[in-house]
Amino acid sequence: MTGHFPPPPARGCSDTPVLKERGQHEVFCGLTGIIWLHRKMQDAFFLVVGSRTCAHLLQSAAGVMIFAEPRFATAILEETDLAGMADAQEELDRVVTQLLERRPDIRQLFLVGSCPSEVIKLDLGRAAERMSAQFAPRVRVLNYSGSGIETTFTQGEDACLAAMVPVLPDTDARELLMVGALPDVVEEQALGLLHDMGIDKVRVLPAHSVDDDYGIGANTVFALTQPFLGDTHAALIRRGARHIAAPFPFGEEGTTAWLSAIAAEFDVDAATFERVTAAPRARARKAVAQASEALRDRSVFFFPDSQLEIPLARFLTRECGMQAVEVGVPFLHRAIMSPDLDLLAEGPALSEGQDVDKQLARCRDARPDLTVCGLGLANPLEAEGMATKWAIELVFTPVHFYEQAGDLAGLFSRPLRRRGLLKLEAAE
Repeated sequence: MTGHFPPPPARGCSDTPVLKERGQHEVFCGLTGIIWLHRKMQDAFFLVVGSRTCAHLLQSAAGVMIFAEPRFATAILEETDLAGMADAQEELDRVVTQLLERRPDIRQLFLVGSCPSEVIKLDLGRAAERMSAQFAPRVRVLNYSGSGIETTFTQGEDACLAAMVPVLPDTDARELLMVGALPDVVEEQALGLLHDMGIDKVRVLPAHSVDDDYGIGANTVFALTQPFLGDTHAALIRRGARHIAAPFPFGEEGTTAWLSAIAAEFDVDAATFERVTAAPRARARKAVAQASEALRDRSVFFFPDSQLEIPLARFLTRECGMQAVEVGVPFLHRAIMSPDLDLLAEGPALSEGQDVDKQLARCRDARPDLTVCGLGLANPLEAEGMATKWAIELVFTPVHFYEQAGDLAGLFSRPLRRRGLLKLEAAE
């Protein structure tokens, strides 16, 4: 692998002591993942078993108009369900039967647990097994938890993909599985680069359709595109698949390292790799250099939110010239994060979990130029004169691979440019 980024640091962050915090934390609901997952899986439907609050959240997050017919809905738990006065399993059977009669296009149905359904111990796993037997082979019914009680919002996708892995068929074929939901245009770019290197046996999880013909076995190798897929990683390992460890494809360096690890696995020669990646790498370098002018020599502080924090800190420090003060993550999965930790130069504090009051105090003491945090913390910090970036925007925006590298840098530079313009207007 060659590139125009700095050499690996003499000491990375792999051995940096991690501050483990277990206090009050700020998280967004895991049901949010449905918003991007239902767009990827064209024949799937997500039925949330929850409250009216769950329904309002999904409607607001997706911006669904009243006359639209999306591929998600909420089976609302009424007072009689919560009080045990009605048989929730019978009610759920009735709702699902009506749904499948009305929507014959559904081939894969996800029963999604929520905070209310988990509080009353509603066994959605048993319901999914019963319904799978009833509606097979036309419809496959699975379940996972989207509850935000103890998880961060991106773990909804992780739980969904992990639920799909056990039902995939066995295969002896040597194939690459690219794991993680990406916008279609980004997914096509990745598959195009792999195809140009001669790697054609590539599958994607999640697939667009339940009829996509692929399985999992001892000859399957997989590469993660999202750093929050810890449960999916474990489920694939249990099926015998092997993980290709690599930095995540954010920026030129991360994308090149990710592709290089796959190229090495499939014996792609150096000349072919250079021919395929040279032009997009050059475009990425130019775009990042232009977008990151406002970031150089600025400091950044990450609150734990999306689990993208470590690879993003690597991108900002190595490609955009920033200095990381603290990098907080909800969970530190070393089997997934080690390649990025090795490239992140020693210096920033690492924290896992959250005690929000203590972390806010550290952030205020540091007064970073930019703070990456959740929606609940951004406005108070902005009111204190600190520039912030919403972490959730980094999940909803196309930011992976070469062609999006400049856009990724721009997401971080815009808040600083905006604050600079506000200061000029105030001075006038």
